[in-house]
Amino acid sequence: MKLSLCGWRAFTVSAMLIGPSLWAQDGSPSAGLINRSGILYSSRSGKVYAVDSVHGAVAIVGTNGAAKSLKTGAGPVSIAVNEQTGRVYVANSGDHSVAVVDGETDRLLATVPTAARPYAIALDEVRDRVFVSNTFSNMLTVMDGKTNVATNVKTGSADAIMVDAQRSKVYLLGYESDSLTVLDEETQAVSRVPAGALHLWGIAELGNTLYVTHVQDATVAAIDTETHMAQTIATGAMPGALAVDAERGEVYAVNYADASVSVIDARRGVTVDTVNVGGHPQAIAIDAAKHRAYVADPQAGSVSVIDTEQRRVLKKLQVAGRPYALAVATKTHRVFVATMGSTPYVELSAP
Repeated sequence: MKLSLCGWRAFTVSAMLIGPSLWAQDGSPSAGLINRSGILYSSRSGKVYAVDSVHGAVAIVGTNGAAKSLKTGAGPVSIAVNEQTGRVYVANSGDHSVAVVDGETDRLLATVPTAARPYAIALDEVRDRVFVSNTFSNMLTVMDGKTNVATNVKTGSADAIMVDAQRSKVYLLGYESDSLTVLDEETQAVSRVPAGALHLWGIAELGNTLYVTHVQDATVAAIDTETHMAQTIATGAMPGALAVDAERGEVYAVNYADASVSVIDARRGVTVDTVNVGGHPQAIAIDAAKHRAYVADPQAGSVSVIDTEQRRVLKKLQVAGRPYALAVATKTHRVFVATMGSTPYVELSAP
């Protein structure tokens, strides 16, 4: 099953949980958007892509470490890669468009208008479709990957998108909702699946189960994709981002308010361990082959490196520019961090 997900809306808000906004030179907050898909690794090309909102571009890091910048449009915020076709899609929030990039040549192929200000982006690689949410809009933009023709479907607003290509379903998550919106790709029918609580944040999938974090009540909902029955799993306070280690059958929930990461055994449906990382962690990425988890804290300007076998922090790395998202190059095990500083990304020297 091929699934893709993204989404992490961020504005000028007082609580860092709702997402760190872009910061001005004097340290004061300024309006802006960030997204957990602001940096991405492509297994097909071996390249890493990071949005560069300041310059209206995407930074492209090649397999040899050399980087280039490609102009894509104003305010790029999120990226998706179709590993089947090699095309890269960039949501440009500033000019209401999606840039289509050739992943082999790094050329801009097209710029496709969206319904409003695009934010989250995800793909159905089987049907070659691109789904884009629009901030402060109830329209979902759907692009045909072959023709770049876009249509808009009224689904309600969404802060994250997950595509289940096997079932031809698109799951839309909204922070202010207590349910997931489900779009049937074939019939265009829209339905809802109760998620168990208000203020939904992270979404991930393992097997036939969707995991959705409940910010306000320190739990994660485990939702069966066939029956839509939900089980509640206790975590730390204010769980946000999620990551999956399919090899170990584990789900990791980053707990913003109590400086920890909850380790969930997916087979048993319970939290089996808690790893203290300090600060206010907000993003996570897994390197299953190396048994590592990387947890970013924008406020502290740090990334904690966790040994997932021993479930302990190996090291805390300082990162300039407020790290907010991570990407792991699975073939080389290099780790890249998207930042809100003048440089769009940093490569970690990770143990």
